[in-house]
Amino acid sequence: MSAAKPPTAPLGPELALAGSVAESAEVLVIGLTTGTEGPEASVGDALDDATAEAVLAGLVAVGATGKAEELTRIPAPAGSGVASILAVGLGDPDDVDAQRIRECAGVAARALTGTTVAATTLSVLDLGAAAEGFSLGAYTFTRFKSAKSAPKDNGKPLARVELLVEEPGDKESTSTLARSAAIAEAVATAREFVNTPPSHLYPAEFAARAEALGTAAGLEVEILDEKALEKSGFGGILGVGKGSSRQPRLVRLTHKGSGGKSVALVGKGITFDTGGISIKPAAGMENMTSDMGGAAAVVATVVLAAKLGLKVGVDAWVPMAENMPSSTAQRPGDVLTQYGGTTVEVINTDAEGRLILADAIVRACEEKPDYLIDTATLTGAQMVALGNRTPGVMGTDEFRDRVARISQQIGENAWAMPLPGELRADLNSKVADLANVTNHRWGGMLAAAIYLKEFVAEGVQWAHIDVAGPAYNTGGPFGYTGKGGTGVPVRTMISVLEDIEQQG
Repeated sequence: MSAAKPPTAPLGPELALAGSVAESAEVLVIGLTTGTEGPEASVGDALDDATAEAVLAGLVAVGATGKAEELTRIPAPAGSGVASILAVGLGDPDDVDAQRIRECAGVAARALTGTTVAATTLSVLDLGAAAEGFSLGAYTFTRFKSAKSAPKDNGKPLARVELLVEEPGDKESTSTLARSAAIAEAVATAREFVNTPPSHLYPAEFAARAEALGTAAGLEVEILDEKALEKSGFGGILGVGKGSSRQPRLVRLTHKGSGGKSVALVGKGITFDTGGISIKPAAGMENMTSDMGGAAAVVATVVLAAKLGLKVGVDAWVPMAENMPSSTAQRPGDVLTQYGGTTVEVINTDAEGRLILADAIVRACEEKPDYLIDTATLTGAQMVALGNRTPGVMGTDEFRDRVARISQQIGENAWAMPLPGELRADLNSKVADLANVTNHRWGGMLAAAIYLKEFVAEGVQWAHIDVAGPAYNTGGPFGYTGKGGTGVPVRTMISVLEDIEQQG
């Protein structure tokens, strides 16, 4: 297969360190906290005392309070070096942490459409969080807009952000910015995959783009097409994909690292999910372009691990299929054989994600990883249990809790969930080793994870992250997240990989 060229358009604004406000800057973004005697401005050394006092007075005069994510824009007083000041509320000073700064930087970035260059003092509070927030907040997806509807000059996203710090040439600042810029690019890459419509991102094309990104990052890449999948017995991937004219793939991307622990990543790559013969309702089905959100995050994360030069070895397995109804599609009642030999009665063809993941999990475990993380837009039950912004984490107790704790620390806020033993019997089949669903609607997210647990090798520390809601935002923008693909859980997975590198 010839590798497709990865997208060349920038996925966010240019980020640069600066010691002072440059002449090219049009807007200065500052933080504003609430105080007992009124709002307090955080301007660092960007403004002298008199100018800072004039800015604060101007903000108070138009009603700024400093409450979290409040935006107030005023003309800049003389001596500011910019045309206007944009104050973003940070809320109570005691609540200002990295995630608050990341969110508020994103809110500010979304308000700066039409601005070419902005400078900010939020970077004095937390350089990495400010960089990530501005980059992700300014992200837009306009690839399929023609000249009729593409953003004009006053609607174009922010092009450049100058992050003010005390020592712009400092090695620590340079390293922090490089890491945060790489993370933001990875999250945006996952968003790009998810936002690309299924007419243009089907299994073979997804595989080609993953290969291009992996090759560019120095990863080892292997792609199994439908013939290779059949020869090796990947019955889950083939069963799900056989209803589509666009055949499935299994992509392996390997970052060898330089010693230490090894981690397998597995991501669900259903490029579009109609539900198959168990077809979904028409309303909202267009959102199933997001059903490869787990795969998108895994591809972006393993590429990021290589770019950051992590010592830990990362082996990513990405099963890709399109779940369509047709005369060749699998039927409710069919029995398939997962890779490794387990037979499965397919009760519901819309419970397809677990079928392709199981194949990939078994294959990943053959390489004897120390840890395995799989992630998927797997169940509507995740949203029922935890809402649209909180991923559910299940798996082996210790590693599950570790992943959830790290996710909460970095602001993706995954929540640990149990695997109740009594649900296992509900996956028994009258004709096969397993059924792919239970015969009831209770604990659907947990039952799906219990199904996957059957395929995880003994001794492997495992975490399953269900991001059915968090991977795709169908509501209004919030924080650094716009509509469409969110890139969750890229930041969780890379932070877990870094933690494993440091702690083992």
